[in-house]
Formats: sequence, structure tokens, C-alpha cells
Amino acid sequence: MPVDKTEWRRTLRRARAQMNPAERAAATQIINRLLKRHIRKGRHIGVYWPIGRELRLDDFIQTALKRGAKLYLPYIEPNARRLWFTRYYLTGKAQQPERKRGKPKLSIPQFDGQKRRAHRLDLLLVPVVGIDKRGYRLGQAGGFYDATLAQIKYRLPTKTMGVGFGCQLVDELPVEPHDIALAGFVSEQGELKF
Repeated sequence: MPVDKTEWRRTLRRARAQMNPAERAAATQIINRLLKRHIRKGRHIGVYWPIGRELRLDDFIQTALKRGAKLYLPYIEPNARRLWFTRYYLTGKAQQPERKRGKPKLSIPQFDGQKRRAHRLDLLLVPVVGIDKRGYRLGQAGGFYDATLAQIKYRLPTKTMGVGFGCQLVDELPVEPHDIALAGFVSEQGELKF
């Protein structure tokens, strides 16, 4: 068993990478279908731009936009940790990024437009490298979601839902004082509430 977060990240990324393409495609389809029960017209939902082998939410996003939900992508403010969220639109033309952040291979588009803080979202879908059965997540190690979740801890409840594959769920991860548990996790194995 890994003992620290760095080892856990390596182990869990390897498990995700070892999924065969057919298994991954089937799991992605199931997860996107399970998430659709959280779509409501006019609801403000934070989604994410997948990095590397993170779960893709394409089908969920298309359905949510068609059903009238308002979707938001993370926006990393320069020289800050806490995330803003920028409205994502379904339009005939592609939405253009204001800038890109990160290394070229893993760059994250930063869309311009009106920004919203996480506490003003109804639901925030959070990508995970790993998550444990208590709701504590392991992220990419940037600290952006940690800082964001800490800021909404004592505000009106934004439902926070981790999303990923079943191989990313473990019994227990190392936890630090700044870690905040999520309210749930959706994988191809179903939805867990914490």
C-alpha cells in the first residue's frame, strides 16, 4: 500500500491508464448517464476540462446544455489558488480560450467571460486522481480545488461531487488538515454519498 500522496498518485494514475479502451469507453458512458440525474433547467453546474486521462464529460455536458442548465469551467486566476468559474456556452462556433495555462501537453484553456465563485454554483463536479470511502479526494497536486473547497466550506452548500472511474476509489487516503471531503462520488459502479 502506498504511504504518501505522491505514491498514491502514481499508483492510481497507473490503474486508470491500465483500463483497456473498450472498458474505459463503457465506463465513461455509464458515468455520464448516471450524472444526468443531476441536471435541472437553470441549475448552475461546474464541470472541468479533462487533463490527461481524466474522465471526459462530453455527453453529460451536451445534455445539460440542451436541457437548459448553465455550465461553468474552472478559471485559474493568475497568481492565485482559488478558482473562478467561467460560463460555458453551446454555440455554433467554438468558444475561444482567453489564454492557456500549464505545460503544452497538459494545457488547460482559460475561457474569458463573466466569472462566478464556486459557492454560487448548485453543483460542482470535481475530477479526481483518487478518492476514498470517506469522500477525501486526491487531485493533481496543484491545490486549486483544495483552496476552492476550503472557501465554500462555511457558505451555503454547493453540492460537491467527485467523478472518475471505479479503479480510483480506495478505502482510505492520507488526509491533511486542509483537505475537505466531497459530498459524493460517481463512477461506473454507481453513486456514493458521503
